[in-house]
Amino acid sequence: MFQFTRLPPLAMYIHFPWCVRKCPYCDFNSHEIRGELAEKAYIDALIADLEQELPRIWGRSVSSIFMGGGTPSLFSVASIDRLLSALRARLMLVPNVEITLEANPGTVERDRFAELHAVGINRLSIGVQSFQNQQLQLLGRIHDGKDAIRAAEAAHAAGFDNFNLDLMFALPGQTLQIARDDLYTAISLAPRHLSYYQLTIEPNTLFHSRPPELPDEDLAWAMQCEGQVLLAGAGYTQYEVSAYAQKTYECRHNRNYWQFGDYLGIGAGAHDKITDMAQQSITRSWKVKHPDSYLCKAATNQRIAGSRQLKQDDAILEFMLNALRLTNGFTTELFQQHAGLSLSSVTTTLQQAVSNGWLSCENDNIRPTEEGQRFHNDLVALFLPA
Repeated sequence: MFQFTRLPPLAMYIHFPWCVRKCPYCDFNSHEIRGELAEKAYIDALIADLEQELPRIWGRSVSSIFMGGGTPSLFSVASIDRLLSALRARLMLVPNVEITLEANPGTVERDRFAELHAVGINRLSIGVQSFQNQQLQLLGRIHDGKDAIRAAEAAHAAGFDNFNLDLMFALPGQTLQIARDDLYTAISLAPRHLSYYQLTIEPNTLFHSRPPELPDEDLAWAMQCEGQVLLAGAGYTQYEVSAYAQKTYECRHNRNYWQFGDYLGIGAGAHDKITDMAQQSITRSWKVKHPDSYLCKAATNQRIAGSRQLKQDDAILEFMLNALRLTNGFTTELFQQHAGLSLSSVTTTLQQAVSNGWLSCENDNIRPTEEGQRFHNDLVALFLPA
């Protein structure tokens, strides 16, 4: 069925499941800290988890590492350093590997930025969300607008040439002017990368059970369109639905996801996708979610909560779900290499998408039109199995 001629790039995701407080919009595997943080035990568990996974990726180079959560920056620099040392000893990392750590703008985290840079973190992703105190309070964030500004300034001062600011729009009570002001502030702080995305209400969140009043679709679309114009004018290229970067500063780790590359996941609830050349297969697996269970099982096969091999229809849908988020789409060669399939397997659906005005197919490149980007979900739905 699959016909892989070479393996896709390999990245690594490391999940840290604890936060100071759970945000009402967050559907990630995150848990409020209750009592003492099990810091040493969790780093031990991550290393044990990695050692169990090594046979699946033996001989492959890792192109990027992303530490997400939760709030990884709650862990001490010494613990992050110990983890990085363990990774370097066990993995083949490409030269200048991108190593990202998610951080909140709070005082404790930003005071550690220089030390984090010194131990090898070379990219930060700072969860600002907004610079307006009213919106931050409604989002349940524990920082204020001044904290957010100080965090970006601290990243610069710590020597981070590359950091991302996470910014949301279509927030409760947000007007077009407030969204515009948030962007002006973010741009003035000169991050290399900006994630600018719409707040969505996800199942299993407090906002889902108690929905706030959000801007309507027309206002949200106006915020997105004006944001695109402002960011382009400031030198940020939109390379994905919600990702904007200065030249050469696209996020390598996220681009690997969007191009259907492989990634190994360690940590509570972490997911991964691994291609096996010998078996001509793609396997997805995921770890037990609760931190307490993970701590007990990380060194055993019981750490794996489940796994499944993708079928051809699964691979097509997942590839398109990701690759069609990219402004420049994908090439025929990329589809063949990363999905392991011939483009003939999707020719009819591609033609329908072109007919709908959602895709452009020129030479070897297939990319979403502006209409296709706006109606991304409808475009991807065309690739659902019949």
